[in-house]
Amino acid sequence: MVLELKLRKVGNSVGIILPKEALAHLKVTEGDSVSVTDGADGSLRVSPTKADVNRQMEVAQDVMKRYRHTLRELAK
Repeated sequence: MVLELKLRKVGNSVGIILPKEALAHLKVTEGDSVSVTDGADGSLRVSPTKADVNRQMEVAQDVMKRYRHTLRELAK
């Protein structure tokens, strides 16, 4: 699916409006959350947010922060 969307002013921000086809493809509806992540080629990827994945990412970031020196040594 390739969509060309226009940026629109939303309050003090700029946003895009996802058409019904994109929402159906993502299997999301109004009020759901989506995640935007960096792609390896510099692109952005939009995907539905899953609560369990968010919690796992928070735990992983906490572990990396607390053990950053140990992880740095192990990476050598």
